[in-house]
Amino acid sequence: MRLHVFPPSPRASKVMALAFHLDLDCELRIVNLFAGEQHQPAYAALNRNERMPVLEDGSFVLWESNAILFYLASKQPASGLWPSGAQAQADVLRWMTWEAAHFSPACTPMAVERVVKKLSGRGDPDPKEIARGEQEFHKFAPVLDEHLRGRRWLVGDALTIADFCVGSSLILAVPAQFPLAKYPEIVRWYAGVAALPGWQKALAAAAPLP
Repeated sequence: MRLHVFPPSPRASKVMALAFHLDLDCELRIVNLFAGEQHQPAYAALNRNERMPVLEDGSFVLWESNAILFYLASKQPASGLWPSGAQAQADVLRWMTWEAAHFSPACTPMAVERVVKKLSGRGDPDPKEIARGEQEFHKFAPVLDEHLRGRRWLVGDALTIADFCVGSSLILAVPAQFPLAKYPEIVRWYAGVAALPGWQKALAAAAPLP
């Protein structure tokens, strides 16, 4: 298998973390978004959206990070990362959909303004965009914080791909200065996710990038 990624993007980091967690034989190929490599014809042929990550497994090509999480977990069903039972599976999908529709979009403005702009030389942060992100963050973070009270993981009693999915939105929490002080359950839970060896390996892979 081959993963086309651009760490430290959260979308890249979550699929890398899961591949490392499962110890899958997976080649990493860096797609430098800042250099516009996602627009090159060879890459655009893999993903017409010209986004990353992209997974290649033989002739099978898959884009969308959450779909890739599911596919990687299916490689090792005994891991329990994709649970058995319709209700548990629906619960995992609920949180993955929530992350894509609400939590990630709430985190993105702060990450773009305080991290991406600095790394890509796109100028100073826009206070209005930061304020918009913080407002959205305070709208959705309580949902996650309240759900996590008394829970080690998001769904059931075991780690699932929902934890990799939702946790990825917090990868840039420190440099992007997410307002997490009011949400101790999120902080506690993410510390557990971030301590996973596969997660640590994914974060380390981002270190050489500018």
